[in-house]
Amino acid sequence: MATDSTDRDNHLGMIVDIALDDVTLEGALSVPEGAPGIVVFSHGSGSSRHSPRNNFVAEVARRHGLGTLLFDLLTEEEDENYETRFDIDLLTQRLVDVTAWVAEGDETADLTVGYFGSSTGAASALRAAAALGDQVGAIVSRGGRVDLASEQLPDVTAPTLFLVGERDEQVLALNEAAFTKLTCTKELEVVPGAGHLFEERGTLEAVAEHAAEWFAEHLD
Repeated sequence: MATDSTDRDNHLGMIVDIALDDVTLEGALSVPEGAPGIVVFSHGSGSSRHSPRNNFVAEVARRHGLGTLLFDLLTEEEDENYETRFDIDLLTQRLVDVTAWVAEGDETADLTVGYFGSSTGAASALRAAAALGDQVGAIVSRGGRVDLASEQLPDVTAPTLFLVGERDEQVLALNEAAFTKLTCTKELEVVPGAGHLFEERGTLEAVAEHAAEWFAEHLD
């Protein structure tokens, strides 16, 4: 596991270079002592590991004793390409490859993996989980475009939590339809008063607590 710590990201964790077959991605890894599992974040299009929302969720997850890995699914050059941002097949393969990297790491090999996906990142998380089976212990989707994984949903075996804002009516409808296709342990939580970005007072905090509790229960 190649690592390169930098002062600018110490609050996010240790900066790591994730060397895959075709590309090297940069991430921030944090593993509290005694952590039973690690939450791997799959962000939405146009976002990155610096996403303030995902970093807040990661912070709450670490308070619950869980490890976290936030990483950039795309290189800077790839992220500038609009089509690549929405290439769910590519993003899914990157997540699968990073999960293999986690399974081989000195600090992470013994940790149960969970996925936190937001927006289009939720689709890649669900698709990856369907492909990996029992290698994934839990999934949380925040405002996820879960409809983009519609065909793979029946193959998801990991306990799955959908978190959707009450005011995010279009995405809520998509989540409700997708929820019926899941055959695993599942829950759909509608966050009162929340829109798509969970910018309303207290809504992101609610998301983070729901997510952390779900992971703590199912990754232990």
